[in-house]
Amino acid sequence: MPKNRQILLKRRPSGMPTLDDFQLVEKERPEPGLGQVLVRNQLLSLDPYMRGRMDDGKSYMAPVELGQVMTAHTVGEVVTSNDPAFDPGEKVFLTGGWQDYAIAQAPDVRKINPALPDAAWLGPMGLPGWTAHYGLFELGHPATGETLVVSSAAGAVGSLVGQLAKAQGLRVVGIAGGPEKCAYVVNELGFDACVDYKVSEFAARLADACPNGIDIDFENVGGDVLDAIWPLLNASARIVVCGLSAHYNLTKPLPGPDLTKVLKQRVNMRGFIISDHRLHIPKAIGEMATLVGQGKLTTRNDITTGLEYAPNAFIGMLQGKNFGKTLVQVA
Repeated sequence: MPKNRQILLKRRPSGMPTLDDFQLVEKERPEPGLGQVLVRNQLLSLDPYMRGRMDDGKSYMAPVELGQVMTAHTVGEVVTSNDPAFDPGEKVFLTGGWQDYAIAQAPDVRKINPALPDAAWLGPMGLPGWTAHYGLFELGHPATGETLVVSSAAGAVGSLVGQLAKAQGLRVVGIAGGPEKCAYVVNELGFDACVDYKVSEFAARLADACPNGIDIDFENVGGDVLDAIWPLLNASARIVVCGLSAHYNLTKPLPGPDLTKVLKQRVNMRGFIISDHRLHIPKAIGEMATLVGQGKLTTRNDITTGLEYAPNAFIGMLQGKNFGKTLVQVA
């Protein structure tokens, strides 16, 4: 019987996670029950929200329990099926976790179109795509000629937000870390400008890149990045708070911006979690799949090979070492 390697949450981190917070184990491969399928995971998605689930009840989602498999969306292949809707060999999307094999059942597992790349189902048609689509169109309400700023612009969500906004006729300014990422955002993703948050004159450069102020801030970072954005907000600006990566590994809170700006400029600031908007997901998948199929979206994947290296890749992502969507090739 094949073994099932799993990566478990061994202990809850204090600040930035370390390799000692994870444990690699081998167990017997599970067998599906009635109405279930056994899937061999092939690609595993690593996303920033997972950091919050390592804490004990501090996140907006239920924590992963100690000794349990780390959670993740995966793309894999059906090995055994006890559901007549699925056949062995079919490609599927599921919440398969950090492991070789997973048991799932409808509606938590769904078939995917094998004509599109596997990685795209964990990017534009996966959680990053759902998040970018809903946050921009349903909360950002973009209008032609406006200026949108998106932090973590070279990342999985930010890169999609900027491309979708450009297609709507907005001026799009990215924020990323380092000249290589900024060059990618402008030259390959087509943003109007990208500002390196690591330079000492970051706030001044951001102001120069936004001569007409900021109408939409798609916020993925918070902290000093949001502090630089704050004074540039126009009247009736919209702040879409998707993530706060600068805050995830802190042991004490950062001081916040002057919230009188919200009142004086009538700013609409809204946080959102895509799992609250499941009815929007099929629309996002359909529209993003069309764009991917037409070659109208540029994506970049940062792939680590080997399930055993998932913790290293995850920690690297939280440190900003990834370039594009962070994935693990499981086998």
